[in-house]
Amino acid sequence: MSRGRLLVFLGAAPGVGKTYAMLEEAHRLQSEGRDVAVAVVLDHGRRATASLAAGLESIPPRIVQHGGLRLEEVDLDAVIARRPQVALVDELAHTNAPGSEHAKRWEDVETLLDAGIDVLSTVNIQHIASLNDVVERITGIPQRETIPDQVLRHADRIELVDLAPQALRDRLTAGQVYPATRIDAALSNYFRVGNLTALRELALLWLADEVESALQRYRAEHGINQSWEARERVVVALTGGTEGETLLRRGARIAARSGAGELLAVHVSSEDGLAAPDPAALASQRVLVEQLGGTFHELVGDDITTALIGFARSVNATQLVIGVSRRSRLIALLTGPGTSSRVIRASGDIDVHMVTHSAAGRRSTLLPRGRGALSRRRRVLGFVMALVGGPALTGLLSVTRSGESLTAEALGYQLLVILVALIGGAWPAAFAAVLSGLTLDYLFADPLFTFTIARPEHFIALLLYLANGLLVSFVVDRAARLTRIARRSASESEVLATIAGGVLRGIDAGEALLDRTREAFGMASVRLVVDGRIVEEHGEIGAEGVTTRVPVDDTTSLELVGRALEPSDRRILNVVATQLGVALEHRSLTDTARRLQPLAEVDRVRSALLAAVGHDLRRPLAVATAAVSSLRSSGDRLSSTDRTQLLESAERSLGNLAHLVTDLLDVSRVQAGALAVSLESLDVADVLPAVLADLDAGPAEVTLDVPEALPPVRADPVLLQRVLANLLSNALRYSPDGRPPELALSTFGAVLQARVIDHGPGIDEERRERMFEPFQHTSDTADTGGIGLGLALSRGFAEGMGATLEAEDTPGGGLTMVLELPVDATVREPADA
Repeated sequence: MSRGRLLVFLGAAPGVGKTYAMLEEAHRLQSEGRDVAVAVVLDHGRRATASLAAGLESIPPRIVQHGGLRLEEVDLDAVIARRPQVALVDELAHTNAPGSEHAKRWEDVETLLDAGIDVLSTVNIQHIASLNDVVERITGIPQRETIPDQVLRHADRIELVDLAPQALRDRLTAGQVYPATRIDAALSNYFRVGNLTALRELALLWLADEVESALQRYRAEHGINQSWEARERVVVALTGGTEGETLLRRGARIAARSGAGELLAVHVSSEDGLAAPDPAALASQRVLVEQLGGTFHELVGDDITTALIGFARSVNATQLVIGVSRRSRLIALLTGPGTSSRVIRASGDIDVHMVTHSAAGRRSTLLPRGRGALSRRRRVLGFVMALVGGPALTGLLSVTRSGESLTAEALGYQLLVILVALIGGAWPAAFAAVLSGLTLDYLFADPLFTFTIARPEHFIALLLYLANGLLVSFVVDRAARLTRIARRSASESEVLATIAGGVLRGIDAGEALLDRTREAFGMASVRLVVDGRIVEEHGEIGAEGVTTRVPVDDTTSLELVGRALEPSDRRILNVVATQLGVALEHRSLTDTARRLQPLAEVDRVRSALLAAVGHDLRRPLAVATAAVSSLRSSGDRLSSTDRTQLLESAERSLGNLAHLVTDLLDVSRVQAGALAVSLESLDVADVLPAVLADLDAGPAEVTLDVPEALPPVRADPVLLQRVLANLLSNALRYSPDGRPPELALSTFGAVLQARVIDHGPGIDEERRERMFEPFQHTSDTADTGGIGLGLALSRGFAEGMGATLEAEDTPGGGLTMVLELPVDATVREPADA
């Protein structure tokens, strides 16, 4: 039995029309003769969706009662027994009710697909697991129902149901998405234009990446190597030289001209490490790539051309940007075509841009002058060895000279060349090879004491000797250079690992870099200088010695005081300086963000206040205005009952309005630190009747647990009454029927605890602190009749009295608010008589 196919309708937000599009596709399939059945479709009270679903056969869902709610879940057994060709399963990311066969609905869908049934389903972009944190940053709302990316990526077809943000808001305003009571809250929260635009872009980009992945899989499966120009991809080849910045900016302009081009920078390191780049230049180019919106890639390969072209084809590149060769014409003539020419010949259908730069044609040496070059002292010793060892060896060979063959003499001088190469490298060894060759000809080849060679075999032997001597000198020199590279690389890696480890373990990256740099290089002091002024110093304050300066940026430099550094050490310092520049920039941005945090908080409160004025204050004003208008226009024609109802409605609405305005004024006083508090010694039990009267609650609505003997507390009676009233009001609102909230008083040490306990849905631990902030509801679409100031005011009033207010879980489910009041220490119990 073949596995079923999955078609998913993807949307950027609720209300874009995913379910409607799924139902339309179901009708189309049914008209083609397919057997279609609805397993579960949620119309959310939308008449158009419900009417469209009515024309399809529906398999009765499985009804589950949970928490007083009636839940509809997919009846897997019934669907598999019915075995339609196509089943409709709405909301792929839905979490099933407890006791279901699977925890998630997408697992139900997998079961149907395994049974050979095709499935149509829906999902929103915020439910994709890899995007969960991104969506939370955009909307401020965590998504608890998620679906693994792989489930969606394995779908046979994904269709994006797209709708412009303003069109979705218009649909929401018209009541086509949510009930009227939730429209204003939704428009001012989740369905803001900025949120919807960001979510729409996220959905488009995710689907575009999925299409790109599918294209790459298709090309790999069918062995297609040539580039398909579905999207401009510009690859910039970097050597680590100074021309890199020019190439990157040219590549960025080429990518930008296509509108949606992608920039990729790649550096290919040779396996032997001899052609080493400038680390500082490569690090700065990596930063530039990120600033230009591209990505940086580093490869290791023996053949640079093969590695570069292979990478370009693997990413389906359409353009390749390389620099003009830095070799001079003479070197190019002697060594053949360079990397640029080989890349052009191997590029095939990839367009290659050769960009000229200031360093073009400047390099003219045959031998590489990489970081593995031997020191000047060793090269001088090599020449000395050639000049001293040559005559000494000549004197020794003259004693044992044989006229029959040059073999012994040639091998002796060959040994001298190898020793010189081991000491001084290639150039002293080449000098020794030429010098010994001339000596062999002059002193040991007939006719003697002339540079004329009488016997042809002696001439051939001399040529072979010179060739062998030169080759041996270069091989030995190369081995010596590689050994030096390995030792130097190990040392540099150790230094960088030490510095990086300090950064990872340190609190401040800049401070850790300075401290670890001083330790790694064994310096007396390391200073950070900005505009000629020392702003930070590690080590011996005011130390003296050789000062090495390394620029970090235009105004900042790094100074190391102590020993003189070798040129190779400066390269590592350039890398450290680049890392230090990034760390200082991060520190500056962090400080700026910290300074702006209060302003952001004020702006957030101001925005919430405007939303509250525009939404929550509008309702009582509208009701009162309507009541007064009716009394004014039709007062004479109204019955006494109608007049009384209108007056009561206006009075109730104006009372609510006064209460809301009072809360707004109080929260502004709390935040400004201008709250008037009048502390006195009081018995908390004396405040409870007024609290219950405010709530119009009796013994049946609130359970009281008040011990007989309680110590008095220091508190403001008015503020304490408002705090307890707010807490009990919330508890009454969320307590289930038959389980009234409880107010329990008890003492614990020097504090009296007032615990307001409910058995409602509770609040996640992640949102505990946020619920004490102004303008917070239990959800973005909550319709509680307030503006979310109750808990913020309660905590502000409590702290104003020197008390604390915290939230805890209620055992068995629910929320417990704990108000801790200080016991009045000035009141003493009378001593026993």
